[in-house]
Amino acid sequence: MATEEVDPRFADLDAWPLMSAVEAMWEGQLAAVAAIGHALPAITAATEAAKAALGDRGRIVYVGAGTSGRVAVQDGAELMPTFAWPKERVRFIVAGGDSAFVTSIEGAEDDVDDAVMQIDVARLTPHDVVIAVAASGTTPFTVAALQQAGSFDAVTIGVANNPGTALLTSAKFPILIETGRELVAGSTRMKAGTAQKVVLNLISSGIMLRLGRVYRGMMVNMQPTNAKLKRRAEVMVAQIAHCDPSHAARSLEQAEGDIKTAVLLVLGVDKDDAETVLKNCDGNLRRVFAELARDGDRHPKGATARRRDGATEP
Repeated sequence: MATEEVDPRFADLDAWPLMSAVEAMWEGQLAAVAAIGHALPAITAATEAAKAALGDRGRIVYVGAGTSGRVAVQDGAELMPTFAWPKERVRFIVAGGDSAFVTSIEGAEDDVDDAVMQIDVARLTPHDVVIAVAASGTTPFTVAALQQAGSFDAVTIGVANNPGTALLTSAKFPILIETGRELVAGSTRMKAGTAQKVVLNLISSGIMLRLGRVYRGMMVNMQPTNAKLKRRAEVMVAQIAHCDPSHAARSLEQAEGDIKTAVLLVLGVDKDDAETVLKNCDGNLRRVFAELARDGDRHPKGATARRRDGATEP
């Protein structure tokens, strides 16, 4: 496996001037990100399938061991604060359990029985999306978990950095990121880990885009749980509804912090009606504005964006 091989170019890396070594490691990170380009069609297909399966009750389940597991946990942990994704709709299946988030658990990545047990306990359904990550593509825990998830007809996505490996052949949606040899042989926390983080960002953010949790480049499902986020929410409401910040702040208070409801309140929609139309449109603010426009109600000036082909969209 390329990720385990010594790269002859860097055999004496430890003897190089530190600036040269740092530059080489930086270039390796750039190469890792560039390697993702070839996988964009596979990433897109996996994301579309995930969105279609999730509906209003499906879960995103991250699977991994060691570095890959911790990279996966980092991605999943950000879904709630960024997109208000419900905590109960994200799950982590990591070799060694929760303690492995911050500590290396020796031998855990070989524990196939634990992988199968954790998947069975999760009680997966076809609405669930399982994203399994392993640089080698052969980690026994991760491969076994993904295979078991497939027996429940869950959407299975495998992300690996070596071709032709068991994780990729076991996944309904395989994503190969060929990052090649590491500057420090086997240290997949470097190039492979960087590429994995980017791929997971693309998948999870793409899902949230498709689910309407982003509007005009803003995280409109965000919960304003501290002073900084409250200010950010006020700015979003003001920008979308074209009102002054004080009006936005009052509407946010009336909406109990819900940004999309606050926008509609500013635009003169009754709170009950705002909540109803948001529910009917699955919380997708772009669809809400299209619905209100069809009904002849108000929608924000500038809420239509000019596409490259010259047409307009809500």
